[in-house]
Amino acid sequence: MYKLMTIITLLLLSGYSHAKTINWPEVEKKAQGQTVYFYAWGGSQNINNYLRWANKQLQTQYSVTLKHVKVTDISEAITRLLAEKTAAKNSGGSVDMVWINGENFKSMKMHGLIDLPFANQLPNWQYVDKSFPVESDFAEPTLGLEAPWGIGQLVFIYDKQRIHNPPSSFAEMLTYATAHPGRLSYPRPPSFHGTSFLKSALLELSLDPQHLYQPVESDTFMQISAPLWDYLDAFHKVAWQQGERFPASSAETIQLLDDGQLDLAITFNPNEVISAQLNGSLASSTDTYALQAGALSNIHFLSIPWNASAKEGALVAINFLLSPAAQSKKGSLSQWGDPTILQSQYITGSAKKTKLFKSIPEPHPSWQRALEAEWQKRYGH
Repeated sequence: MYKLMTIITLLLLSGYSHAKTINWPEVEKKAQGQTVYFYAWGGSQNINNYLRWANKQLQTQYSVTLKHVKVTDISEAITRLLAEKTAAKNSGGSVDMVWINGENFKSMKMHGLIDLPFANQLPNWQYVDKSFPVESDFAEPTLGLEAPWGIGQLVFIYDKQRIHNPPSSFAEMLTYATAHPGRLSYPRPPSFHGTSFLKSALLELSLDPQHLYQPVESDTFMQISAPLWDYLDAFHKVAWQQGERFPASSAETIQLLDDGQLDLAITFNPNEVISAQLNGSLASSTDTYALQAGALSNIHFLSIPWNASAKEGALVAINFLLSPAAQSKKGSLSQWGDPTILQSQYITGSAKKTKLFKSIPEPHPSWQRALEAEWQKRYGH
């Protein structure tokens, strides 16, 4: 299986290496007047506000309208694109731009839903920090089919007035939960943060975590994942709501932390605690930390479907979102606080204060679906 995937990857690399050169002045000219339907998560007010700002900038500078289509999960956009592919709707598509990473990118590539290698031809590509793994997404080669937008790290939020030494590992979380029943939980998979919790826990608990960086095999899945299910069986008994109910999202864990119901919240943005304090959703005594082994980390990306109606507008929008001005605004601790993907010398303002933790790379994307399916079978009620 692994050899087959390698052969497929080499064939893809060969096919995409002869990508057509993008004529940027022509792209900007054709983009004028276009509306870009951007499918992206809509669950954060800070992100929604940032995208409204980006839309105003794009309209002013390039006569391009960025329409944020809010989704609870980007798989909604993938399902729409698959339906259009099945109907042979190869132009005039309803999705012009998507915010993706990991499994969804792999799915789009596998089903031929993206066919435009563009990332390293963007004028603002020159500012990207190439020391980040920008050419790999959950161990999947990007081949220029998506452009990096920011960095996420799985970290925890706690109140220093309530806990002086928060759990530094998943083993310590179980010990803490046993001593303080009902005070810990995690978002319900398949929510992004919930599945990330599962992957991070398995990486710590597994006897050989390197297996998680190869495609999952059905005949060894249960053996490799067994430590996770043993752990969750014990954890749920002493978790919030006794594991009968789980928070729906990262945002709910933050609300439950602020309400005093949970002792730890979970986020994929190391700066979220600062943004939450500024808007009054968390007390000033809260802080963010990563587990001792490090933080599960990934880059999130932007891409353009094969049948997009406004391909030129999408290219202009993505290039703008990679500009030093847009990245500095996005990384502002009073705005979104999303860590930048650019070289630090091009970033201004409070975005330069971002602190990243020791990084743990994401497992192969095939593990995501396998873990979610098994979790649902065992605990989905």
